[in-house]
Amino acid sequence: MDQKNFQPYIPANQVMPEFTVVSVVLGALLAIMFGAANAYLGLRVGMTVSASIPAAVISMGIIRKVLKRDSILENNMVQTIGSAGESVAAGAIFTLPALFMWAQEGIGNMPNLIEIGLIALCGGVLGVLLMVPLRSALIVKEHGVLTYPEGQACAQVLIAGEEGGAKASTVFAGLGIAAGYKFIADGLKLFPSEVDWAIPAYKGSGIGMDVLPALAGVGYICGTKVSSYLFAGGTLAWFVIMPLIALFGNEIVLFPADQPVGVLFAEGGPWALWKNYVKYIGAGAVAAGGIMSLLKSLPLIFRTFKEAVGDYGKRASSTLRTEQDLPMKVVALGVLLMAVMLWLIPAIPLNLFSAFIVIVFGFFFATVSSRMVGLIGSSNNPVSGMAIATLLISTMLLKSTGTVGAEGMVSAIVIGSLICIIAAIAGDTSQDLKTGFLVGSTPRLQQIGELIGCVVSAVAIGGILYLLNAAWGYGGAELPAAQATLMKMVVEGVMGGNLPWALVFIGVFIAIVVEVLGIPVLPVAIGLYLPIHLSTPIMAGGLVRMFLEKRKYSSEKAKDETVQAGVLYTSGLIAGEGIIGILLAVFAIIPFASEYGKNLGDFINISARGVSLGNIGALVCFALLLLSILKFTIWNKKIDK
Repeated sequence: MDQKNFQPYIPANQVMPEFTVVSVVLGALLAIMFGAANAYLGLRVGMTVSASIPAAVISMGIIRKVLKRDSILENNMVQTIGSAGESVAAGAIFTLPALFMWAQEGIGNMPNLIEIGLIALCGGVLGVLLMVPLRSALIVKEHGVLTYPEGQACAQVLIAGEEGGAKASTVFAGLGIAAGYKFIADGLKLFPSEVDWAIPAYKGSGIGMDVLPALAGVGYICGTKVSSYLFAGGTLAWFVIMPLIALFGNEIVLFPADQPVGVLFAEGGPWALWKNYVKYIGAGAVAAGGIMSLLKSLPLIFRTFKEAVGDYGKRASSTLRTEQDLPMKVVALGVLLMAVMLWLIPAIPLNLFSAFIVIVFGFFFATVSSRMVGLIGSSNNPVSGMAIATLLISTMLLKSTGTVGAEGMVSAIVIGSLICIIAAIAGDTSQDLKTGFLVGSTPRLQQIGELIGCVVSAVAIGGILYLLNAAWGYGGAELPAAQATLMKMVVEGVMGGNLPWALVFIGVFIAIVVEVLGIPVLPVAIGLYLPIHLSTPIMAGGLVRMFLEKRKYSSEKAKDETVQAGVLYTSGLIAGEGIIGILLAVFAIIPFASEYGKNLGDFINISARGVSLGNIGALVCFALLLLSILKFTIWNKKIDK
């Protein structure tokens, strides 16, 4: 649709409640809830998902049905503030756990709550402010070109506000079912949450599945294509690369391991091959995929920046409510203030040069992120690839200027964390502003709402990271922290000069081959890097969505409603597991003297008493969970078939 002829759902000359106490308080609470849920999900799975749609649905359920208020703009403000929590959490958990892991290894000090909060605050505020001048060029002028899928879907949910209560009940149903399932699996431990089998006849290979609700939800929301790309990467690692290593390297000591491959495999099975070799290959593929994505976007980035600067001044003087952005002076002063804070606040381990790197890379990647989410959506936004590219360059720059050792590594991770948060929140802000553009909100108020969401999330994320670290620690089976481990490995390798470059370059050239074949690199690379036990349940969720999309329906409207009901339900699954994951983390650090363990988490573990359904029981429970998606889609009588 031509943006010149576009009319929002609420006209510019109509004023209704938007930035209210109710919207700010409810949005702040959702920001904390979805921030915590996505922090746990990202540390467990290595991926996060957009919180805009579930936040919008929950908002409508509470504001319309409970508080009896009727303002689509107020609902939009709630989801704007609430979704910021997910983005700040994503940027933080992909990088900052590396500081915890280093502290446990005796490298640097344990980050404190103030340090984490300030890093998250500066990154979040910069991400919002750097996006403001881009709104006109990306959201308005390219309306109909850049789809911003989550933004449009969220607008559709808001506009269909009369059905908000029914849709909210679907989200809450998913939340409750996932919460109960997660508590039984990882709290009571009635059945294992991960099933795993080696394949003796095919040495080096293995298969397994983390039978968890969030993974099925991620697969459904991402769709069949993205799920299949992730699964393809896992298949390449566990059924091609690892068997080749076992076949040809049995008596050979391959760096970085200090034992022959055959000895490693005899002691640790397929996991030993993955930990010692495949994760480096995956790291190279992820880094190459991120860099290639950026290179392909360079012409668009420069064009966007040029258009944004030229158009911003014209629209800043507009008197129309729907065209008012934050004043350029406020944006410039805000960016300058954040730069000074990064430089001068002792709690942030950066100097003037490092702060300069953050601002330059920040604007570059905010532009990249804002455009990319318009094309592929926030859930597929390669912020980790951007962070890896930043880490490679910034670590080399820091090393060349004499900032080395623990100081250099910590500074590099902090720079990467800031860029990761900037890119994530810039993408989220873009989706929210697209939703606002469609429903007729006031951009200036939305931008203020994003800033509030960033502040609230920054305050909470430090406590969440400390809680999870105290409960399980990072880098283990419960919280692999795959992305943060990858970032840590990149910085250590570049700074220490001991990265296994041969393995990294194998991953780089695999990524190049995938690119030449015309297949999206990053999903395949992430599947290559993560254990196949994560991509198999994601693939299962994707197959459920494919089944629903391929069925025959009475109309296209019925099909869309059915698939969308699944999105709402699986969003609830993700939120429910994340919330119980945080609750179990609390249980794991509460002292509780008993014969079964030292804490409350051990006490509720009934598997310690010999009660368990085993691997088969776990697969049956997961199959029932997948069937529950059908209960809220094709077996839902409220959906018009």
